[in-house]
Amino acid sequence: MRFLVLIVCIVIFVAIFSTQNSHPVTFSFLIWTYQASLAIVVFLSVVLGVVAGILVSFLLRLSRKKKTPGEKGPQAAPGITGKAEIRQ
Repeated sequence: MRFLVLIVCIVIFVAIFSTQNSHPVTFSFLIWTYQASLAIVVFLSVVLGVVAGILVSFLLRLSRKKKTPGEKGPQAAPGITGKAEIRQ
């Protein structure tokens, strides 16, 4: 239920932002120059940032899973129990 409330709040915020910032802006990227609504530019920037964050998170999680199953930690040499032996 909290997730649904969060989504509704974000949608309302985006709708208000879009109506207040609908004037066109010009932006350049490398050799291209575009003119678009400020709301669209900001929205696409946020979407690209979220996608990049999810992709990096997925790749980090994938690399951790590859390392974890093979690693069992330091192994003791045969015959060593880790307990002090008493000699008489």
